[in-house]
Amino acid sequence: MFGYLNPYPYVLFILLYPVNSNKSVLLLGSFAMGILLDMFCNSGGIHTMASLVLAYIRPSLFKFAFGLSYEYQTVKIADKISPERITLLLLAIFIHHFTLFFFEYFRFDLLFTILTRTLFSTIFTFTICLLILYIIKPSKR
Repeated sequence: MFGYLNPYPYVLFILLYPVNSNKSVLLLGSFAMGILLDMFCNSGGIHTMASLVLAYIRPSLFKFAFGLSYEYQTVKIADKISPERITLLLLAIFIHHFTLFFFEYFRFDLLFTILTRTLFSTIFTFTICLLILYIIKPSKR
């Protein structure tokens, strides 16, 4: 199970970071989180690379998923689940996992293995992220 199904729910840290906050802090936080995971997993920088890629392209993913809502900064990921949020989560998790597994294998002849692991881990991580979002739903004030 833990060869093809690897959940990485830490991508929620990058996605739940407030939209109108400082982008440099997000990049530094993503770097710190990635390097800590790399130290504990002894993975040589792949978590750092994948986290930084996701943090860097995050504004483009938000624009793609939300359109004008992102421009006016009225986006909150932890609100009720909508098709836009599902699109954002799936796309972000897929890009993160593809980057992670591509740099783990770093061979084009294993592209099918990379895509298989990416697909299965994306589905598994997406399910766990949805459960986490339902559990830690912010209270309405």
